[in-house]
Amino acid sequence: AMEKSYLTMFLLLIVISCALAKDAGKKDTKDTTAKPKLPQTLSRGWGDQLIWTQTYEEALFRAKHSQKPLMIIHHLEDCPHSQALKKVFAEHKDIQKLAEKFILLNLVYETTDKNLAPDGQYVPRVLFIDPSLTVRADITGRYSNRLYAYEPSDISLLYSNMQKALKLLKTEL
Repeated sequence: AMEKSYLTMFLLLIVISCALAKDAGKKDTKDTTAKPKLPQTLSRGWGDQLIWTQTYEEALFRAKHSQKPLMIIHHLEDCPHSQALKKVFAEHKDIQKLAEKFILLNLVYETTDKNLAPDGQYVPRVLFIDPSLTVRADITGRYSNRLYAYEPSDISLLYSNMQKALKLLKTEL
């Protein structure tokens, strides 16, 4: 009887790994760009050389213990606005440099923390949290109906908001 249950487990593992492989294969066919595709990292393309946290909980922990502010980017892979913002964010040398001073997290799903959606769950949206774990709802973009949304043309505003998040930190700690 023992051998039989092992066999069932083994078959189950084979089925699961095939299913995963099928999914992975499907994803790659969509964007066949000329550039060789790097293995997908936690950056999801927002800055492959930056260090990104994996979960909201880990990000909060690291912000608190490193005394660095946290920058959270909510986005979706199939949202053209998210893709457009990601492109300019990743190519903006000054932003990529400044981002090293932050704990970084990008999310393709919503957390249960309502503080991360002060005015709704839209993408892309960018929020800053200070090391005391307070959401900086005062650091906003230029749209009154979506306070934390940024368009590609707002990239310099996002950059100055990142500077603001760091500056506030110095004066308050």
